[in-house]
Amino acid sequence: MEFPEESTAGAGGDQARRRICTTGCGRPINVCLCHTLPSTPFPTATKIVILHHPHESRHKLATVPLLSKCLQNCEIIVGRKLKYGQSKLLDSLHDEASENPNSSLGRALYLFPGPNALPFVEFNRVNSSLDDVGRKELVLIVFDGTWKHAKEMVLASLSFLSKFAIQVCLDFDAGVDGGTIFDSELILRKEPFAGCMSTMEAVARCLRVLEPNGIDIESRIIEVLRAMVSFQACFLKPMKPRPKLTKNDRGKNEKDENTDSLC
Repeated sequence: MEFPEESTAGAGGDQARRRICTTGCGRPINVCLCHTLPSTPFPTATKIVILHHPHESRHKLATVPLLSKCLQNCEIIVGRKLKYGQSKLLDSLHDEASENPNSSLGRALYLFPGPNALPFVEFNRVNSSLDDVGRKELVLIVFDGTWKHAKEMVLASLSFLSKFAIQVCLDFDAGVDGGTIFDSELILRKEPFAGCMSTMEAVARCLRVLEPNGIDIESRIIEVLRAMVSFQACFLKPMKPRPKLTKNDRGKNEKDENTDSLC
C-alpha cells in the first residue's frame, strides 16, 4: 500500500519544494522538523550501524536521515548487503571473531524478526545480569528498506554477519496484519504484519532498554517520528474500505459485464 509523499503543491508550491532546510533537518521548509530535533545528538554507549537500501535513501519518507541527527554513534552504509571493507567497526568485529570465535559473541546484534531470532527482552535480561567486566560494548545492526528489500539485505549479509553477530527481534506476530498511517501516529507506511515498525522507532525501542538514559532517548526520537507522521497525515484523505463481495455478488457482476447493454 503506497501513500502520497508530503505535498508542497499549491500557491508557491514549486518554490517551497526548492527551499530546503540545509542547516538542520534537511527537509522542505514547510515541513521542517528542526524544532523537534535534540540541540545536540545523543551520545550512546551502543553503536548503531544501519544498512540503508539505495531506494530508501531517495525516499522522502525515509526516517534514517532524521535518526542520524538524533544520535552521535550512528553509522549509515548505503547498499544492499553488508560485507567486509564497508565499516571499520564491523571489520574489527569480524577480524576479532576470526581470531577468537568467542571474543565477539554477544557484542554485535542484528535486528530482524524471524523464528531463529532471540527476543530482545531475553538478550537484555542476560546482558543486564552481567557485571561491568562481563558486559560488552554493544553494536546494533539494523536494515532499512521495505520489508521485501530488508529480507533480501539480511540474506545477502548472512555470510558476513554470521561470523560475529546474533539475530535479535522485538515482539512481532506474523499472523496479524500490520498497521497503516490511519491506525497509528507512528506509522508512515503500511507494515506487513504486527510488530513491524520504522527503523527510527525500532532503534528507539532498543535504546530504551540498552542505554542508562534510554527512556529519555526513546522519548525524544519518538517525538521526532510523531511530528513527521503528523505532517504526512495532513496530506492524506481518509480511505474508504472496499466492500467485500460474496460469491453471489461476484457472479452477478460477471454476468452484468458479459451482457450487452440495450439502448
